[in-house]
Amino acid sequence: MQFTKSKVALLLALLSVLTFSGCTDWKKKHDALNVENQNTKGLLERERVEKGQMADQLAKDQQTIQDLQKQIVEKKRSPADATGFGEGYDVNFDAAAGTITVTLPDAILFDPGKVSLRNATSKELDHIYSVLKAKYPGRHIEVAGHTDSDPIKKSKWTDNLELSSERAMEVARYLMKKGVAENKIAATGYGEGRPIATNSTAEGKKKNRRVEIVVHMMK
Repeated sequence: MQFTKSKVALLLALLSVLTFSGCTDWKKKHDALNVENQNTKGLLERERVEKGQMADQLAKDQQTIQDLQKQIVEKKRSPADATGFGEGYDVNFDAAAGTITVTLPDAILFDPGKVSLRNATSKELDHIYSVLKAKYPGRHIEVAGHTDSDPIKKSKWTDNLELSSERAMEVARYLMKKGVAENKIAATGYGEGRPIATNSTAEGKKKNRRVEIVVHMMK
C-alpha cells in the first residue's frame, strides 16, 4: 500500500510539473501572439495614415494641375508664365500627363559634340532650379537629352544615344549640386529617337538638339 501511495505522490508531482510547464508555455505563446497582434495593428495604422496622406497629396496635385489649366485656358496666360518659369523659356504644360516640360536648346548648354556645360555656372539652369525649389519642391524630375539624326563622326561618343545620355546626366548632376535630391531626379538619353521637327533641314535639326527638364506633378 505504501508503494502505491508513493507512486500516486510521484504521479501527482509529475502532473504538477507538467501543468506548470504547460501554463508557462501557454503564457509565452499568449504573450508572443499579443506582441505580434500589436505589431500588426501598428502596421495597419501606419498604412492607413500613409494612404490618407497619399490621397491628400494626390488631391492637392490634381488641384494644382486644374489651377494651371484654368490659368492657361481661361486667363489666357502662357504656359511659361502660368507655371512660374517666366517668358523667354520654352515651356509645355500637359494636363493629361501631369507634366511641365522646360526645353533648352543644346547650344545654350553645350558646345558641338561636347558634354561638359559651356560655363561653370548656367544662369538658365540656376533659374530653372530656383523655380523648382520655390514652386515644385519634392517633385520628381526627369532630364531628357535629345539629338538630331546626324551620325557621330568627329567626337568620341559611340552614337547619338550615348551623347544625349551624357548630356542629360551632366544637367542632372548640376541640378543635384544646386539642391535637387538624388532620389528625385533621373537622367535619360533618347538620342535621335524623339524628334520634334524634321531632320531634313538645318532649322529642324537645331530644334531636335535639346535638353528637356520634365517636372512630374503626380509622382
